[in-house]
Amino acid sequence: MPIHLILTLLLGSVLSTQAIEPWKTLKLWPENAPGEQGDIGPEAPRPVRPGQKKVIRIGNVSVPTLSIFKPMKPNGAAVVICPGGGYSILAWDLEGTEVAQWLNGIGVTALVLKYRVPRRKNRPKHEAPLQDAQRALGLTRHNAKAWGIDPKRIGILGFSAGGHLAATAMTNFQKRIYPAVDAAEQASCRPDFAILVYPAYLVDNPTKTKLVPEVPVDKNTPSTIFIHAGNDPISADGSVQMWLALRRAGVHSALHIFPNGGHGYGLRPSEDPVSNWPKLAEDWLKRTGRLKDPHH
Repeated sequence: MPIHLILTLLLGSVLSTQAIEPWKTLKLWPENAPGEQGDIGPEAPRPVRPGQKKVIRIGNVSVPTLSIFKPMKPNGAAVVICPGGGYSILAWDLEGTEVAQWLNGIGVTALVLKYRVPRRKNRPKHEAPLQDAQRALGLTRHNAKAWGIDPKRIGILGFSAGGHLAATAMTNFQKRIYPAVDAAEQASCRPDFAILVYPAYLVDNPTKTKLVPEVPVDKNTPSTIFIHAGNDPISADGSVQMWLALRRAGVHSALHIFPNGGHGYGLRPSEDPVSNWPKLAEDWLKRTGRLKDPHH
């Protein structure tokens, strides 16, 4: 049996065990989230339609939260997880809680971000989710000591539209795009590293060769590992172009493009070698010193 299939079957057995519960879930904002008009409707899971993958799809998020999952043996690293869903819904288990379970298994504190969807009318289309991501990263760093986290090893991980959100957060950290609400805004909202899995919307549609303007890569952009399949309907060109931009900026990063695998697989096992991406990501985190406990 191919090694990647053995690994994915083992991973699948881990993920199929009973879902873990968060250590705590926080409201991201002490009052209403910035700019909310109360016109979105009640938050609710969307029913699974015939032919759809079995996924918890949460829609109409207007009260963003951060669900914190703590590992049994923490090594001090932490990752804010941005599920995908086309900025319309959030694939809550597939690209959120199941990912937290994997990260906990390698000693990483996982924080699943329930950011605002769908896109708000009469507002810049990426504004509300980016506010939520900046707030989540700052809040995590501000509470690092209380939560047992190394403030210099806080990363961000995003899938699909969540990958685009992670990319905007890691390139727009110099200034908050909302007025300060409390002491958490005094902490940096720059992630120390990033994991982008089949990220969407990173290149302009006509040419697929130019990064979108909301992702201004420079020498201060954090080191990143990209995972993508060549046959993904969301073109791998976005991952390739962002990796090239990072290389030109002198930021050491990793790029893995697999021939097959499609889109929206999360950590769920398949016969495609792309299912081995969690091991590649773990190895990259180890090689770059992110999983090293400084106290040992």
